[in-house]
Amino acid sequence: MNEAKAAVRERVWDALRDGKLARFPGAHGRIPNVSGAEAAAERLRGTDVWQRARTLKCNPDAAQWPVRQRALEDGKTVYMAVPRLAEEAPFVLLDPEHLADTPRKASSIKGASRSGRTVAVEDLEPVDLVVTGCVAVDEHGARLGKGGGFSDLEFAVASEAGLVAPDTPVVTTVHEQQIVPVGDIPVTDHDVRLDLVVTADRVVTCTREARHPGRIDWDALTEEKITAIPLLGRLRPTS
Repeated sequence: MNEAKAAVRERVWDALRDGKLARFPGAHGRIPNVSGAEAAAERLRGTDVWQRARTLKCNPDAAQWPVRQRALEDGKTVYMAVPRLAEEAPFVLLDPEHLADTPRKASSIKGASRSGRTVAVEDLEPVDLVVTGCVAVDEHGARLGKGGGFSDLEFAVASEAGLVAPDTPVVTTVHEQQIVPVGDIPVTDHDVRLDLVVTADRVVTCTREARHPGRIDWDALTEEKITAIPLLGRLRPTS
């Protein structure tokens, strides 16, 4: 399965590179920051799930920077994961009422350190919307990240803490070239599936079965990853 996933990633990264659709520093090895990201964020802004949301959790990648910016402009509270969950308090709280800079600057990784404050999982409030970065997606809601497993881990941690419910909408913004045929992305029952895929041109409402509550799969985590993420050291079962 891992080889199949890697092949899909490489295919999408190659297509973005060949089409000159990925901005600096390129597509490979990351959640690609694609052309049209701002237009996709604007289209997401017009959806019902966005209008209803007051608090959202968003990935820290540049691809979703326009989403974080618009959330702050619209008065929404943003919880942004610290890259690679590398801090003891692994989320940054951005309160639209207390920003040191403009929403554009405050929603960047660098600006968030000025305008936001790091918070522990137990200090987060339940969120109304989850925004995740993707390398590839399909129209049934299957998704692929860049392969590090951090997005699924964020979701599992938030779910176990009661911050994300099984019916909390999960959305992404991507380029059309990142949408692959249904069936190309290998999935398991416990993979986090998307509710909406948003591009600069359209909104895809995904069909999916009821989502399982997120759980940390300790057997799938290496000692190296557990050591690198302080939160996991605190949450790790002792027995």
